[in-house]
Amino acid sequence: MKKFLMAAAFTMAFGAAQAADIVDTAKAAGSFNTLVTAVQAAGLESTLKGPGPFTVFAPTDAAFAKIPKAKLDALLKDKAALTKVLTYHVVPGKVMAADVKSGDVKTVEGASVKVAVKGDKVMVDKAHVTKTDIAADNGVIHVIDTVLMPK
Repeated sequence: MKKFLMAAAFTMAFGAAQAADIVDTAKAAGSFNTLVTAVQAAGLESTLKGPGPFTVFAPTDAAFAKIPKAKLDALLKDKAALTKVLTYHVVPGKVMAADVKSGDVKTVEGASVKVAVKGDKVMVDKAHVTKTDIAADNGVIHVIDTVLMPK
């Protein structure tokens, strides 16, 4: 019985140590509640839980709070527009901060974002990258302070 309990404890500890996907990593962080709600409303949750790899420029709840409430509420109800905005935040592949270079980067949405690297500061369109390299088992999250809007 004692061996069984030790094995069960080891299995639970090992299971808890596994990395999470992009969505679960964002949920666990606690500062991406609006983003997770938007991903679910757009029907993109299963995609971002998929094999990837993905690089996600993730706006925080504070970034979403910069959008007027009526405009954000309307966006959350318009699945096509919401999908366009959210996929504009995703780049195929896993791009770590050390690999980022200035230039245009094609997003999953189809358009490109402009990445500007100046010293240790990185901007994506008009958003500042505030934290980098949050690892997930299917990609990486870089935190941004502004919601990106496709042209």
